[in-house]
Amino acid sequence: MRASRLVSLLLFLQTRGRMTAQELADALEVSVRTVYRDVEALGASGVPVYAERGPAGGYRLLDGYRTRLTGMTPAEVEALFLAGMPGPAAELGLGSVLAAAELKMRAALPAELSDRGGRIRQRFHLDAPTWFREPEPTPHLPALAEAVWSDRRVRVRYRRWRAPREVSRVLDPFGLVLKAGRWYLVAAVDGAVRTYRVGAILELVTLDEPVHRPDGFDLARCWREHADRYEQGVYRAQARVRMTAAALELMPFVFPPAMSRAARSAAGEPDAAGWLLTTVPIESVKHGHIELLKLGAEVEVIDPPELRERFTATAHRLAALYPAPPQ
Repeated sequence: MRASRLVSLLLFLQTRGRMTAQELADALEVSVRTVYRDVEALGASGVPVYAERGPAGGYRLLDGYRTRLTGMTPAEVEALFLAGMPGPAAELGLGSVLAAAELKMRAALPAELSDRGGRIRQRFHLDAPTWFREPEPTPHLPALAEAVWSDRRVRVRYRRWRAPREVSRVLDPFGLVLKAGRWYLVAAVDGAVRTYRVGAILELVTLDEPVHRPDGFDLARCWREHADRYEQGVYRAQARVRMTAAALELMPFVFPPAMSRAARSAAGEPDAAGWLLTTVPIESVKHGHIELLKLGAEVEVIDPPELRERFTATAHRLAALYPAPPQ
């Protein structure tokens, strides 16, 4: 266990440069005292690691020192091959690069570890898009990925949902995110960080201007905060409904997760006939009408009145199309 930790400490210093004892302790999930002992052990084994004192100090390796020791375990090799994403890599224009990298890695590994990586690809496969959705065309994705990588601004013509439908923007592209088979660009416009669907970009021109990336920007944290705000802000209304217990059990399979979770959390106890009361978050009356229709006659809208009136009109139109069968 300690040998693996020493290798990890060495690789952290090699890849990140100067790190404080506390930063190393956090990265290795050990105490600062353990870091002190491990640094001493590395130095005793001949690794040129030294400490720099002062507010900007920390541990670092002697300039120019590098180790080829990776100490990869079978589980780490399996994780690397499992993390490979041929589909998304191809969309980014990196399909052949990924294949070449995997080939070189397998050639450099011992035979046993190389075989384990090959077995992973035969047994596990990542298919990012959701069911019943065609992949969204993203013709500008490779050029956008290059702009993100080279920290270059882009000028885009973009189609959005509100008027005016087509707008032009100069963006500072910070990163790309693949979510449920769709690519999104996290970028800043006039200093405000926003999210754009890559499939809605109609034209893209890479500019010879550097990106102004904020210090400490974390793409994963930024996306997580955006996703949380979206889920919390999109549902601006509620519908009070009466539904069967069977419909409540069906909700996770036909409703978005946030709607399903809220409805199940607010559900009361079923009555003798198996019906219960609950509250369902909705984006609007139109949205609630579309979503709740999925449950058919297993749900009755009680409030708001506008939503109940829509269901009443729909029920009468359906009854006219499908008259009652003869007795």
